[in-house]
Amino acid sequence: MKKIMMRLALTALTLPLFCSLVFAQAQIPKFPDAAASDPVALGWMQGFPPKAERIIRFGDASFYRFPALRWSFSNISQLFPLVPVLRGDGPVTKLPRAERQDLDAVAFTTLDGRKMNWGESLSANYTDGILVLHKGKIVYERYFGAFSPTKKHAAMSVTKSFVGTLAAILTGEGKLDPTAPVTNYVPELKNTAYGDATVRQVMDMTTSVKFSEVYSDPKAEIWDFARASGMMPAAPNYQGPRTTFDFLATLTKKDQHDEAFAYKSVDPEVLAWIMSRATGKSLAELTSERIWAKLGAEHDAFYMVDSIGAAMAGGGLNTSLRDLARFGEMLRLDGYYNGQQIVPRAVVADIRGGADKGKFAKAGYKTLPGFSYRNMWWVSHNEHGVYTARGVHGQLIWIDPKAEMVIVRYASYPIGANAFIDPTSLPAYMALAKHLIGE
Repeated sequence: MKKIMMRLALTALTLPLFCSLVFAQAQIPKFPDAAASDPVALGWMQGFPPKAERIIRFGDASFYRFPALRWSFSNISQLFPLVPVLRGDGPVTKLPRAERQDLDAVAFTTLDGRKMNWGESLSANYTDGILVLHKGKIVYERYFGAFSPTKKHAAMSVTKSFVGTLAAILTGEGKLDPTAPVTNYVPELKNTAYGDATVRQVMDMTTSVKFSEVYSDPKAEIWDFARASGMMPAAPNYQGPRTTFDFLATLTKKDQHDEAFAYKSVDPEVLAWIMSRATGKSLAELTSERIWAKLGAEHDAFYMVDSIGAAMAGGGLNTSLRDLARFGEMLRLDGYYNGQQIVPRAVVADIRGGADKGKFAKAGYKTLPGFSYRNMWWVSHNEHGVYTARGVHGQLIWIDPKAEMVIVRYASYPIGANAFIDPTSLPAYMALAKHLIGE
């Protein structure tokens, strides 16, 4: 019976969350729209206790079933073990407001030819919260569903861009050598895929690792990684790795490193291990000391952690929306914010400059032509110089230097694949940028 329950839980997790490859050549399946799936209206986890059919748990994977995940992403602290990212004891950096009432009507055409406006795009993408800064001022801020200004939302793979930024900072300071073998820092990985990889190859995800993220395949390596890192429950008879470190030590090489970009959630975990070895500090401590405590954040952030307290570097960060905006604005301002140079200008320039577009193209991202990937940031190389942090289900930091605009969004789109969101979101961002600069 327990095996059957775990299979059911696995099915419930895989269908809504990670099905980009399953649906890549098909129409988007029908889900209840944003209003019909609103977690507050549906009564998820409301009452003392909640109704049995409205209880969400980690142990049965119900936290990742749609529409329950629309509550989960705004309430991760009730489901997972956590480690705080402390904001420090300094004053909060003010975000001036100059809200505009004309932005909802900004019109655009989606990549698949539909007419839409900014306001309509928010519900189309199951937005939980979105904030737009223009020239450092809040011009637009909205919250939906279970999210609010004081809550922390799952950032998913936006986390990777924090990790990559930290690594670039340490590289600039000489604490990390990007040309050095990974094993200089983590000798435990000598007999793994990373045994002959360099730190730079990890930072830009040009390592070649036998690691499948085909989530529809129950035998894919992603599932052992998810169980080892604590991202999903393990069956009672599970015999695999029990920590992220143990799982990384099982990975083997696929092809030659540095030939192509290949997105995989294990690279930031390796990078976080490298940084901790180089500095003697945990990822949560580094994030606090180097970034969060310097921003003038309103709230502590937090990382989800595995069974021994190691932060999930591939997707475990949770923040408030305004604090995420502060981070994005700091980078737009070349790393200078709250009266100090938080990220060196050279690091920001290195991110903006991007990497090899030819290597990125081999990954086949149809909605991101001309992009590259540098320090775990997605770099557009377009006329606005946009670079972005992206996470499944619609998590986003969008930095547009030409328009002096930063967009941060948290969302709970039913499918864990931005390829389904990009046709609406990408033209919406560009339309808003052009509108704000009067084009």
